[in-house]
Amino acid sequence: MEIKASQVKELREMSGVAMMECKKALVDCEGDVEKALDLLRSNSALKAEKKATRVAADGVLRAHTGDDYATLIEINSETDFAAKDSNFIGFSDEVSKYIANTKITNISEIQESEIEEKRKSLVQTIGENIQLRRVETIEFDSAMNAGTYMHSDSKLAGIVVISGGDASLAKDIAMHVAAFNPLCLSADDLDAEVLDREKAIYMTQAEESGKPQEIMEKMVEGKLKRFLSEVSLLSQGFVKDPDITIQKLLDTNNAEIKSFVRLKVGEGIEVEAKSFADEVAEQLK
Repeated sequence: MEIKASQVKELREMSGVAMMECKKALVDCEGDVEKALDLLRSNSALKAEKKATRVAADGVLRAHTGDDYATLIEINSETDFAAKDSNFIGFSDEVSKYIANTKITNISEIQESEIEEKRKSLVQTIGENIQLRRVETIEFDSAMNAGTYMHSDSKLAGIVVISGGDASLAKDIAMHVAAFNPLCLSADDLDAEVLDREKAIYMTQAEESGKPQEIMEKMVEGKLKRFLSEVSLLSQGFVKDPDITIQKLLDTNNAEIKSFVRLKVGEGIEVEAKSFADEVAEQLK
């Protein structure tokens, strides 16, 4: 039977799927738009499942700061090209609206929402693995100030909540957190395992120097002290003025950091190095 262009256009608008996929679905369903939509939806779930094992280490972050919570969420794609696709951007905007209207503290909460069907449909439209990977939410009361910083490429962001000061100060420190990636608020908060690992490395380096035990211990102590100052937020030099520490900045503004979080797209995901020819070959498939 003849499939009209208007039917294809209607199904395209309803599903977001490519024109040729829509036409094929209409042919298979003998022109029934509703049945074709159901077919596309079932196909999108199947395709999403097949692509789920592929590494998705690119993408964007989205943020929302409300009256009593602030949220960062990571939305992954396989390539930066897909992350700039208008369909991916539209999906990311849908996720932004969702976290603005719904406080989520666990990624499974959004993975089990109506957003999941839209994600599966996007996998079919773009042809890449699309994932909602991580979410970080900080809750706070109305007396506190929350600041969010998002880098221009939407791949790096930070949130800081402070008591005292103002929203502008919180945003400045959020920018600092995004740029310097502190591991802890103060030296006392650093994970003991991280500290022990660094100490073991420095001890090995000191032993290789062949110096007396007393000198080696002082070398290790000095390196640990420097390491702690570099990874502890309060002791880091402020990104806008390295001559003052974050602690000094807070003291000057009668403020105190209550919580902070930082996300970077793809952080912690192991990506297999591929040649340009290999990438082109995969696209052609």
